[in-house]
Amino acid sequence: MKLKHRVVDAVKAQFGHPTGLGGRAAGLIMANRSSNRRRNSWVVSLLAVQPDDRVLEIGFGPGLAILELSRIATEGRVCGVDHSELMVRQAMRRNADGCRRGVVDLRVGSVDELPAFDAPFDKVLAVNAAMFWGEPDARLEKLRRMLRPGGLIAVAHQPRGPGANDETSAAEGREIAAALVRVGFSEVRVETLNLKPAVVCALGVNGPRT
Repeated sequence: MKLKHRVVDAVKAQFGHPTGLGGRAAGLIMANRSSNRRRNSWVVSLLAVQPDDRVLEIGFGPGLAILELSRIATEGRVCGVDHSELMVRQAMRRNADGCRRGVVDLRVGSVDELPAFDAPFDKVLAVNAAMFWGEPDARLEKLRRMLRPGGLIAVAHQPRGPGANDETSAAEGREIAAALVRVGFSEVRVETLNLKPAVVCALGVNGPRT
């Protein structure tokens, strides 16, 4: 059992911070698994992105959502931050056209050490990234400062692993929504995508600072 647990932990670590051969395999899985594609497309649809929007994704992995966003925000800017250099390289290859056109800007970084951007964003998203954050309230507050007033954030999560079910998803959705409220987001709501287990996405509007 100890060996099994070590293997499971090693696999989880590669999805959290892909590196080396294991990271390449994790990237391929994330890029090609149908549930991952559906989850990313769904979250993008919830943001109602406009052609001139500036959008930031935290933890973009192989760049599936980035690709969809760049096809919508053709007159805007689609930026991404991921702490895995391997994922940045994979995502840049997948988004080579957007990078060439200057629509896509992908950088190595993390929610703890966000790079500087030249203007606030209209939309921010994180898909299955918040589970790896310590002190999520502090991280969400940082992201709130990246948004323009009235900007929209979407934080999505689909629990994985033994015992994960729709109830687990619902509890995670409530927890993320409560965190958004605590740091000052308004009009907070939770949407659900019917996968197994369900995907939840908490959305909130960047209200005025107090």
